Amino acid sequence: MSDENPICSAKGCHADAVWVLAWNNPKLHTPERRKTWLACEEHREHLSQFLGVRGFLKDVVPLSEWQAPEGSERPGA
Repeated sequence: MSDENPICSAKGCHADAVWVLAWNNPKLHTPERRKTWLACEEHREHLSQFLGVRGFLKDVVPLSEWQAPEGSERPGA
């Protein structure tokens, strides 16, 4: 993945990402840790629902506004 043009994390999608979905699996991660997925406009809702029904989704913010909290990974990592 190129830092200049991050792409959507949805399987098979190659569209530019515009959203950061910050999530955490409480069985694996400390409460403050945030993993990230990236999403294009088309896949934001689908990826959010996937994480949400599992209780993992913590935040959805525009990629342009994302500032990773301490202990987070950079988007797409």
